[in-house]
Amino acid sequence: MFGLPGGSEWVLILLIVIILFGAKKIPDLMKGIGSGIREFKKAASGDDSDSKSDKS
Repeated sequence: MFGLPGGSEWVLILLIVIILFGAKKIPDLMKGIGSGIREFKKAASGDDSDSKSDKS
């Protein structure tokens, strides 16, 4: 029923994000999303090297 957004929909979504967050906040928002994805992938792969070093 619903597909992926096309070109004009992405432009509209981008404009809404810029209006809501402002152009200066977007890099910080993307950095936070990227670090969250990295943490999720690390946890999903079972790499607990950070948590083991914290316990000692």
